[in-house]
Amino acid sequence: MKRGFTLTELVFKKTFSDLTSDQIIAQEKSVMDEKRFKHCIGVSQTARKLAKLNGYDEDKAALAGFVHDYAKQIPVEDYVKTIKEQGFDPDLLNWNRAIWHGIVGAYYIERDLGIHDQEILTAVNRHTTADTEMTTLDKIVFVADFIEPGRDFPGVDEAREVSYSNLDAGVGYELAHTIAFLAEKRAKIYPRSFAAYNVWAVK
Repeated sequence: MKRGFTLTELVFKKTFSDLTSDQIIAQEKSVMDEKRFKHCIGVSQTARKLAKLNGYDEDKAALAGFVHDYAKQIPVEDYVKTIKEQGFDPDLLNWNRAIWHGIVGAYYIERDLGIHDQEILTAVNRHTTADTEMTTLDKIVFVADFIEPGRDFPGVDEAREVSYSNLDAGVGYELAHTIAFLAEKRAKIYPRSFAAYNVWAVK
């Protein structure tokens, strides 16, 4: 962290929210452990860098990156209740927090953080699964989550090189890597991710 910078200055300057930056940071810190919070800062900073490279609003990207995992550690029983009571697709009950914290997480972000910007909420919704149609912000958050400085997995350096050179190629690289990883584990793959792979990752 650069000396002389506050956390707020490093994360975002405009909030696109009913809350101040300090209030958003405090609320987010209260619902997650230190490791997850550090990850969110890393994604925020990476999103800012990707935004600059792609001519997008840096503050908006930084905020979306910061809040993307806001709901990651919300209790399972709370998710189940929210899915049932807020009119979400009942099929979501067949999945878990890996999927919920994006799709349902956007609901908690709007409710708790006062962020009503639909572009930010959609980027959060899509950040774990991607989609066949993605905005620049969707792509930025999706990729930033994958390549932030705390990530350490085989191929991460190549992923960063690809993503900083071409955002669309970064989306494709991540989808191919993620699908292969899940298939190797014989894990369930969310249908939206398969559809996104066929759009962004197939050469």
